[in-house]
Amino acid sequence: MKNPEGFVAIEPVIERVSFARKGFITLYLHDGRVLMSPLSKFPTIERLTPQQRRKLSIVDDQSMIFQDADEIFHLEQFLGREQQYKYKMA
Repeated sequence: MKNPEGFVAIEPVIERVSFARKGFITLYLHDGRVLMSPLSKFPTIERLTPQQRRKLSIVDDQSMIFQDADEIFHLEQFLGREQQYKYKMA
């Protein structure tokens, strides 16, 4: 059997986050992937000022929290797979 191509069995890890392109959030993953999403899909982040967006922490390589926001944003929300992590407890 041929080995599968792509990112099979590679756990995505957030390396850094950028707001360099106006109206977008960009996640750079450790394995080289780059995910760019319109901020309109994340209104809580969109409402933050540029200064507030810089007050960001990456948690457990998979989530982001902003000092001035009440939500935790998980990588799966950017991949469209929210149900795969929702309600799971560590």
